Amino acid sequence: MKRVDLTSEMAEFVTERHLATLTIVTPNGRPHVTPVGFTWDKEQKLARVITWAGSMKSKLLEKAETPLKAAVSQVDGGRWITLEGSAIVTADTDKCVEGTRRYAERYSEPKDRGDDRRVIEITIERVMGRA
Repeated sequence: MKRVDLTSEMAEFVTERHLATLTIVTPNGRPHVTPVGFTWDKEQKLARVITWAGSMKSKLLEKAETPLKAAVSQVDGGRWITLEGSAIVTADTDKCVEGTRRYAERYSEPKDRGDDRRVIEITIERVMGRA
């Protein structure tokens, strides 16, 4: 059985200020990997990454006919966590506001992207790590 809940140590780890990598498996099977900040939503089992319309990650997800497989991974010394699932990107105002709010709480207030703001939502299907 795949774990989708975080241990208490993992839950604490994903609130600390660390950057991560987002890996999106493209339709041709090649990985697209980029550094990101992300937030964890325990209730919805979502990892969120804020971005903008012109980013490669947004373009890949917008072109996809179905959600693409993705993973966000954070590491700090021997502590690490990987959250795997299916990713979509949205321009929905409420979702972008929520993603930006959560990002600001964990990291800092992001640059205002206006109508260009996008949020990637990864519905988590598997959690791995050691924190």
